[in-house]
Amino acid sequence: MTENLQLGALLAACHWIGQKGWSPATGGNMSVREGDAHCLITESGKDKGSLTADDFLLVALESGLAPGGRRPSAETGLHTMLYSRYPETGAVLHTHSVNSTVLSRVERSGALVLEGYEMQKSLSGQTSHLDQVVIPIFDNSQDIPALAQKIIASSEHAPLQYGFLLRGHGLTCWGRDVAEARRHLEGLEFLFQCELQRRLLEAK
Repeated sequence: MTENLQLGALLAACHWIGQKGWSPATGGNMSVREGDAHCLITESGKDKGSLTADDFLLVALESGLAPGGRRPSAETGLHTMLYSRYPETGAVLHTHSVNSTVLSRVERSGALVLEGYEMQKSLSGQTSHLDQVVIPIFDNSQDIPALAQKIIASSEHAPLQYGFLLRGHGLTCWGRDVAEARRHLEGLEFLFQCELQRRLLEAK
């Protein structure tokens, strides 16, 4: 296997995510595309703030399996689903921040709608704070294949953009490369914090 030039950028992003506290207690998982049929994804149970290149496993998109008996992250099926369904996707980041986890439970509908924030323009294709950014919310499940199928069925009517939330679980976001995925993560986390603070203040 040739060296994946994006892996270094992903490692740096993982260490940054760890410093932010967005993937505590070995939670979360991150990956980068490796050609048309594989991705490199974090091994299960690894602290995201101290990962090395050896902590990433080569996984087949079709099967979700890694060679050698090592166990990839539990949500591997969501990563492989995104790479297979959206060929332009180059990197996927799944985090467990407090803001994304709490908002996914406070918002009882099937989507978090963000509007009026200048930081919406951190998301590719967004040019105005006046537009709506819709982040789908799916009920959490330990049955990842069934969850992936549910997400695919939902996206038939509204293609996924930027990211989605799992209720009480966290955020999964992506981009054409690690830099774009990281920008989407940072932008969405800022927006989530603003939205949560707005709702708290309005509730008083």
